[in-house]
Amino acid sequence: MATDDDQDAPTRTVPRTEWVADRVQAGLDHVVREEPLEIRLGAVAIAVVMRTPGHDLELARGFAVTERIVDDVRAITAVRHCTQVEHPEAEDNVVQIVLRPDVVVDALKLRRNLYSTSSCGICGKATIEQALASAPPLVDDGDVSMAVLRSLPQQLRADQAVFDRTGGLHAAGLFDRDGRPLVVREDVGRHNAVDKVVGWSVAAGVPTRGTILMVSGRVSFEIVQKALAARIGVVAAVSAPSSLAIELANASGLVLAGFVRDARACVYAGDARVRI
Repeated sequence: MATDDDQDAPTRTVPRTEWVADRVQAGLDHVVREEPLEIRLGAVAIAVVMRTPGHDLELARGFAVTERIVDDVRAITAVRHCTQVEHPEAEDNVVQIVLRPDVVVDALKLRRNLYSTSSCGICGKATIEQALASAPPLVDDGDVSMAVLRSLPQQLRADQAVFDRTGGLHAAGLFDRDGRPLVVREDVGRHNAVDKVVGWSVAAGVPTRGTILMVSGRVSFEIVQKALAARIGVVAAVSAPSSLAIELANASGLVLAGFVRDARACVYAGDARVRI
């Protein structure tokens, strides 16, 4: 079984502060590991995707099929990890797809169509550094009460009208530090829901500094990245955060709380700014 020290381990052990009613206890938790994976077609990097390490070659092969890079899987002669990379710590985060010599693909065109600039690092450290280079850490963003955090899931759920009819949408909501709702938006993609909330604040002229972002699902690196870019200092979710989301939240001065349900909440970053 893979341990935290293994590069392909699917989980990582992190410290957390758990609140159950008025009891607070420090401890450790296992969170899903999240790392960028660069996919290369020959020597050309065509995409970077965020993934949980493990089965990377299957991911790349499936990506080649679902993104219509190849029409026939027999066009692929090899899929392998690259051992020669720019950053040594990224060695396990780069995969190369090799096609038959007779298969012609415009790799540069694919790169323009598929390459994701939101996850442009090829190791966790580089990804965080690039996120902070474009959006510096928040400084002294104020505190938040646990009572307010616990009130948010019910308020978010109350405004999920389309979810009530379909059961198939994520939601994101923006709240002030007193727990008053500012806006809730739904979308099939959790990242899209966050973008809609931020877009509303821009159009409405409502400052996001001093607000709380509440999301209906898990918290990935990209959700924390979006919150940082929008200068939102507190992110809360009904489900778990990923390892890279926690790392970025700690590096950027955000409060990050997961498993905010009923009387329970687990604080993974910024616990000194959470009060009763």
